Amino acid sequence: MKLRPLADTGLSVSELCLGTMTWGEQNTEQQAHRQLDLAVDHGINFIDTAEMYPVPPKGETQGRTEQYLGSWLVNQKRDELIVATKVTGPGDWMQHIRGGPDLSGEHIHQALDASLARLQTDYVDLYQLHWPSRSTNFFGRLGYEHGGSDGIALEETLSALKQELDAGRIRHYGLSNETPWGTMKFIAMADAMGIPRPVSVQNPYNLLNRTYEIGMAEISYRERCGLLAYSPLAFGVLSGKYLNGQRPESGRLTLFSRFSRYTGEVAERAVEQYVSLAQAHELDPAQMALAFVTQQGFVTSSIIGATTEAQLLSNIESAHLHLSDELVDAINEVHRAIPNPCP
Repeated sequence: MKLRPLADTGLSVSELCLGTMTWGEQNTEQQAHRQLDLAVDHGINFIDTAEMYPVPPKGETQGRTEQYLGSWLVNQKRDELIVATKVTGPGDWMQHIRGGPDLSGEHIHQALDASLARLQTDYVDLYQLHWPSRSTNFFGRLGYEHGGSDGIALEETLSALKQELDAGRIRHYGLSNETPWGTMKFIAMADAMGIPRPVSVQNPYNLLNRTYEIGMAEISYRERCGLLAYSPLAFGVLSGKYLNGQRPESGRLTLFSRFSRYTGEVAERAVEQYVSLAQAHELDPAQMALAFVTQQGFVTSSIIGATTEAQLLSNIESAHLHLSDELVDAINEVHRAIPNPCP
């Protein structure tokens, strides 16, 4: 497993990061621990979670994922691992967290208190703002409409993060589900306030959604704020297991109808072509999709998740796959014909 620099922090993270959002819903604590052992045994040192996990989010399970990670983490060499978590952004659908979370100083401090307790550690290596406080485009929302809430002032959010940096409770911070304007605004404001810059952006990026390449990729290169790519398999759709109406019994799309972002006629047509392309090159479709994401120069790490150890091992093995220029050209031909069917 190759390591890559996390911006200019001096930290090196594995090119694959272990995602955790199924733990506590689709995976038990014991299964989570086995996934962690398997990942670490194969060179992964980077683990991503969030206070709102598992997904789908609900009051009775909120925080379980961090708890499962914490009960494993307490028996590990903490300084050999890079642990990332997130503070929840605002939303009516999140009333079970602090009566309605936001990115104010009060909520950031309270959220971090609770996350550290669940994780059984006294610091987080990377603390991320799960989504913007202001009204803007994320989670697949199209057609920007100006207006709505500006949310918590960025200065307040940054000041709270600076307090936690100074206290040593977080080592670095990052953004998530952020736009080009938001990313550059955070960077510029951090510079103006004399506060360390964000070191990463966790946004979706996969063969069905390459919108990060438009605007955000240049920022990642020029501002040293790399992408932590989530949903690199588009909720498993790019494996091909949902083609032709298939619904595997334990599949996420089978269990939770709310996950419709990567479904639809156009998406299915694109997936058919990507799967056929992988098969023509004698590759596993999921591994090809993961390798495409991982080898992008603006990507710091690809976040992989799985509900079974077999799936996880297959995903990890994608790190050994390098796609040829010929195959990348063929992938780009499909993309040009069916661009971003699931933004």
